Amino acid sequence: MTKHDARATRNPGTTSTGAAAAAMALDTAAEQRTPASLIEHDEIGLLAYSYWEARGCPYGSPEEDWFRAEKDLHQKSAAPV
Repeated sequence: MTKHDARATRNPGTTSTGAAAAAMALDTAAEQRTPASLIEHDEIGLLAYSYWEARGCPYGSPEEDWFRAEKDLHQKSAAPV
């Protein structure tokens, strides 16, 4: 079984909108967040989705795109102007 096949087995319900669905699933307490953190969450989700699309919309593992987007946005906001 290839690495891709193993991912498919672990995530049988993933669809073509898997990255977006995973982004929403990662935030189970959105209603408790402040408006500023909701904007950040949306920014992370949009960037993660673009990373997923750039990778050819692969099946499974949307978390890697989410964590990459989160890291990139945090580094960008911490960089001196």
